[in-house]
Amino acid sequence: MFYVFTGDDRQKIGEAVKRLLGEDYEVYEGENLEIQDLANICRGRTLFSERRKILIRDLTPARKDEGEESAPGIDFYTELIKYVNTPHEVVIWETTTSKKKSFQEFKKAKGVKAQKFEVTRRNRAFEIADLAVVNGAKAVEEIEKAKDELDPYMFMGLLVRKLSERYEYRMGAKDKKALEELAELDMLTKTSTIEPWTLIEQFLIRFF
Repeated sequence: MFYVFTGDDRQKIGEAVKRLLGEDYEVYEGENLEIQDLANICRGRTLFSERRKILIRDLTPARKDEGEESAPGIDFYTELIKYVNTPHEVVIWETTTSKKKSFQEFKKAKGVKAQKFEVTRRNRAFEIADLAVVNGAKAVEEIEKAKDELDPYMFMGLLVRKLSERYEYRMGAKDKKALEELAELDMLTKTSTIEPWTLIEQFLIRFF
């Protein structure tokens, strides 16, 4: 069975993935996949289980809009539709909605369940915090659009949580340094005469 999740509400998509697949599942990054890998993903078995739980994030080559150039003969969704009867549970998470005809046809195929998750105002802060640790400049743009509905101190807390989770997973030197500076920044936003959002935005642009 295939499940296709799209939309900009990453938190809800993450929760939906866990409801379907639980805590133990295989993860494939679309940008690292070759088209021949799809047969093994959809039909291959492991030594421990005949039924696998799989998450594929961003089939990047397949997400180009109509009219954009792509590698000749490479269309992941045209290939993937051959495997709609896979015995495995496969979640495909596209963070950018594709307009490709093959993608739209795949979503409508029997054996595929597609769901779109849109951000609501009440969890906008969570969405921007997710974006912030990936693309600081873009997050700043979103903060500027949503300042009226965001609290800078709550947002700082979300950033600390997101960065802590990422550091625990990756143990990167850059994430460690960002966490250390974020702790200092948290104090500074409460004591400085500089507007908190200015400090936060400067931090995001510098680190991410």
